[in-house]
Parts: sequence; C-alpha cells; structure tokens
Amino acid sequence: MKRNVWNVMLLAVLAACASQPAGKPSATPAVAVPAPPEPATPIAAPVSVPSPAVDAEPITDEVIARKAEFIQATAKRFNIPADEISNTLAQAKYKQSIVNAMARPAESTRTWAQYRPIFLTDSRIRQGRQYLEENRADVMAVSQKTGVPAEVILAIMGVETGWGGNMGSHNVLDALYTLAFYYPVINGKTNPARSAFFTDELSQLFALAKEEGFDVRTLKGSYAGAMGLGQFMPSSYRKYAVDGNGDGRRDLFTSKQDAFASVANYFVGFGWQPQKPVFVRANAKPGTAPFKPENWEPAYSLADLASKGYTPNAAVEDLPATLLTLEGAQGLEHWIGFKNFWVITRYNRSPMYAMAVWQLSQEIAQRPYNADQPVTP
Repeated sequence: MKRNVWNVMLLAVLAACASQPAGKPSATPAVAVPAPPEPATPIAAPVSVPSPAVDAEPITDEVIARKAEFIQATAKRFNIPADEISNTLAQAKYKQSIVNAMARPAESTRTWAQYRPIFLTDSRIRQGRQYLEENRADVMAVSQKTGVPAEVILAIMGVETGWGGNMGSHNVLDALYTLAFYYPVINGKTNPARSAFFTDELSQLFALAKEEGFDVRTLKGSYAGAMGLGQFMPSSYRKYAVDGNGDGRRDLFTSKQDAFASVANYFVGFGWQPQKPVFVRANAKPGTAPFKPENWEPAYSLADLASKGYTPNAAVEDLPATLLTLEGAQGLEHWIGFKNFWVITRYNRSPMYAMAVWQLSQEIAQRPYNADQPVTP
C-alpha cells in the first residue's frame, strides 16, 4: 500500500517535467501467495496464511520528496529519461539487513588482533600465491606499466572478494536505494554526508548502466553496493575501470585482466609512488605518550615522529609519514605509514583494512615484514 501511495505522489511530481522523453515502463512481477493447506479435520474459521516475508519500508513524506528530487536530478545530470529512472526505482526494495550491516562494520567493532585473522589466513595466503603464479604474466604487465606492485593488486582482490570467490550476493540497486534514502542512525547520530555519498552512488549506478549496457536490476555486489572482482563503487567503476584485455569492454565481473588494470589505475589516480614503502614497523621509547594523528595523510617527517618518541626499526627512506598504532595479539603495535599507505586508504578508509591489504601483499610476495615482532617498551 505504501508503494502505491509513493507511485501516485511521484507521478504527480513527474507530470510537471514532460520535457523528458517517455520510456517503456518495466513490468513488476506479482508476488504469489500460497493457498492455505487443506485441513485434516473441519475447522470453524479459515486459517490465515502470511504472505512471504518482506522488509517493511519506513517511507515518509520526506523520503517521497527526496526520491522525486533524485529522479529529476539524475535525469538532468546524465540525460536519462525520468520515467525510466522512476520505473526502475519503483522496483528497488528496502533491506533492513543492509541497514543493520552498515551500522556495525567489522573494523568499527574489532581490534587489529581480531580483524587480522579474518584476512591473513594460511588458506588465503596459499591461494594468493597460487593466484599470482597462475596470472603472473598478466598482472606483472600491469605492474610494469603502472608501477603498482603485482602483490598489492592481488592483495586488494584477495581481501575484497577472495579473488572472485565472493563478489557479493546483494542486489546492488536495493543496497544503494536503501543506503541513499535510509542510511542508519548510528549511536544516536545522523550522517548526512554518508547519505549524500550513497545518493550520488545510486545516481552514478544509472549512469554506469547507460554507459556499459548493464541492467541495474540484476547486478550483484556487497551490502554497500560495490561490484566485481575488485569491488568498485559505481562512481569508481565509471572513473577508474580500464579495458585491460582490449575487447572494448570494461568488465570487472569476469575479466581478470580488466580487474588488474583497474585496481592499479585506481591507485595511480590517487598518487601511488612506485618503488616507495607502504609501512615500516616502529619502536616507541619508554614513557612515550600515545600519538594519534587527525587523519592518515603523511604529514610528518621521520624527525617529527622521532621527537614524539617513535622511530623506524629498520633503515627507510626519509619520506613524509604518519603513525598508526594498533592493538595487536601481543599488545600495541606501532607502524610508520607513508604516502602509499594513504593511497590504500582511498580504497577503503579503514587503516586496519590498509594494513590487512599490505600484510597480505607481503605474504603473497613471501617477503618478511615483522608482523610478529615482540612488542618493544
């Protein structure tokens, strides 16, 4: 019933924008309700059989108005017929499970000691090394062209999807629709910036479908709307995806060559520094006060960090850096991160995500990195 109310109000808003060409509306499949089973003995009243469970959309007048505004803005921005967007949006489904998942991402509730074993498992490391051997020629060609190490490219794909083993089962349209219009209130606080982000990603999804010939109703991905082997959001797909195999398409769902080239291109776009470090383990002098930078930009020299009591435990080039302190299995771990650490956080803002990617990359390359070094005072 709420969907019908939305459709009536929305059609009234759209009637004022007759300049958009009319598209053929998509048919909405009917939901079949099973008939009650035949009773074994006579009963006084019919048995009530519930309809298939669905998530109840908490629609409001404000949401209805936002949807109408979204349709007109997206139609104008990307030259897509408004009724086409409206018909597709009417088929999107609100998902409470997505709201719940967004309210409690793993990195916000776990320490590094708990987070690391999710991605740095023996089986994943073995799989990553095997994947490198099987795809060495293709990924090394991308690495030589872009300067992004092959093991880092593969580590991103390993953390994101297990090299294609799990690219997500959520309907991307449903995910972005839910997060655009119903981004959760977390700890009693709204987040207009995140809602705006997902609203833009939903708009970008329509543009991506137009450019690549996708049917947005069938795309599958993560609960945040990321897609493919490297889990690109729609805006990143449009901006950074590359045709790596020369077939004229940017296919991040099935083409490994396209995925390798696109992940590397993403890093290049954010200023990856070839042949430069990502992290080095740091020592803290006794009595050193805790230091947490405001963000992960490399805004400090090694001398700055040394003045705060933190020094690298191995020789490293004197580059702009920052400090990352994690609660590891053996206690606090201090790491000095460089520009390439910041670049990885552009893929996912979590510093633990960036550390997981980097450590997995070193495991794939079979390169020591002092992950299990005893904690220094």
